[in-house]
Amino acid sequence: MKCLAIIPARGGSKRIPRKNIKDFFGKPIMAYSIEAALSSGLFDEVMVSTDDVEIAEIAMTWGAKVPFYRSEINANDSATTKDVIDEVISTYAKNGTYFDYVCCIYSTAPLTAKDHLIKGLELLKNGNLKTVMPVVKSAPIGRSLRLTPDQRTEMIWPEHLNTRSQDLESNYFDAGQWYWLSQQGLADTIYNDRTGAIVLSELEVQDIDTPIDWKMAELKYQLQLKTD
Repeated sequence: MKCLAIIPARGGSKRIPRKNIKDFFGKPIMAYSIEAALSSGLFDEVMVSTDDVEIAEIAMTWGAKVPFYRSEINANDSATTKDVIDEVISTYAKNGTYFDYVCCIYSTAPLTAKDHLIKGLELLKNGNLKTVMPVVKSAPIGRSLRLTPDQRTEMIWPEHLNTRSQDLESNYFDAGQWYWLSQQGLADTIYNDRTGAIVLSELEVQDIDTPIDWKMAELKYQLQLKTD
């Protein structure tokens, strides 16, 4: 059984310039994803998919491989995570290298834990699944509101006006850290009819798209250090 970790890290981040290699408590933030993958002991290869020479050099300094550069077409804003995964797998295949399982780990996910990666692979292998992702619980969607053009609120599901939130169905959203894919998952979309999930707490999850998100990730990371 061969496993590959793919860490996408293009050079053209705009909202937080050079986000993938920005310092996060003394390390480039990408280093946390590389270290989580390496320390898990799961992977035959941990590679970074990038179009950027500086990012490639830093990735290799922290123990990842950069066997080839990302194509120009997949280095723009419109390229999806699956586009990047497909290109990496196709390029390895052209060189005669194949993998049974692939995990795409985002480069700006410093809260990623090796134990969660291990748990995700176990679920993928034992659960008759194509893909697995981490999710986090959200507020009950049944109590959600919409805004009218004149800035008034109205319930999307008014039948739940007097329903207690604890009596409503639990809802979850993608934690945005990593995705495990089997061979069947590679041939399908990341989210499909056989996608499993492990549930993480809010303290273990932080999407980083803005400077405020970055500060929140720092706070959560510090809180985790205090609770460990």
